[in-house]
Amino acid sequence: MWPLLLASILALGTVLERVLFLANERRKRSPKALEQLFAEVERGDTEAAIRTGSESKDFVVRTLAYALEHKGQSLPNALLYAQAQELKRFQRGIPILDTVITLAPLLGLLGTVTGMMGSFALIGGELNAPGAITGGIAEALIATAFGLGIAITALLPFNFLNTRMEDARHELESAAAQLELLVHRPAGTEAAAGPGSCEHVPAAAGHEELRHRQRELQPVEE
Repeated sequence: MWPLLLASILALGTVLERVLFLANERRKRSPKALEQLFAEVERGDTEAAIRTGSESKDFVVRTLAYALEHKGQSLPNALLYAQAQELKRFQRGIPILDTVITLAPLLGLLGTVTGMMGSFALIGGELNAPGAITGGIAEALIATAFGLGIAITALLPFNFLNTRMEDARHELESAAAQLELLVHRPAGTEAAAGPGSCEHVPAAAGHEELRHRQRELQPVEE
C-alpha cells in the first residue's frame, strides 16, 4: 500500500503544479502584443518586433521574437527550435502521470497477489481462522481497487494536459506560419494596388483620344 500512496501523492502534486502553470500561462497571454508584432513585421521594422517580443511574457510572442532575432541564420529552423523549447514546458509532468497510470494498477495487482498468497498460507496452516483468511483476501482486493482508482483519477488530468499541449502546439504553428508569410512576402506587395490603379489612367486617356479621332474622321452629314 505504501507504493500506491506515494504514487497518488506524486500524481496529485504533478496535477496541482500543472494546473498552476497553465493558469499562469493563460494570464500572460497578450493578443495585442501578438498583433503589434505582426504589424511591425509587416512594416519591415524587425527591430521593433524583436523588442515587442522580448518585453512580452506571452509564449507565442516570445517564440516569434526569438525566431526574428535569428532569422539571419534560418528563420524556419529558429521557429522550430523556439517552438520545441516552449512545448517542453507544456509537456513537463505528462510523463509522470503516464507512468503513474501504468504503474498504479500493476502495484495494486502485486498487492493482491501477495495478499492472496498470505491468505492461502493461512488456509494451509490454520484451518480454524476464517476471519484471518477473509481479512487477507479483502486487504488484497483493496490494493487492486486502490491502484485502479489512482490510475482512473490520473487519467483525466493526463488527457487534459495533453489537450492543452496540443492547443499550444497549434497556436505556435499557426503564428509561425503567419510570420513566415509576412517575412517572405514578395517585395512591393503593399504598393501593388497603387501603381496598378495608376496604370489604368493612361489607358483610359488613350481610349478617349482614340474615340475623339474616330469622331473627327467620320464624314459630316450635309
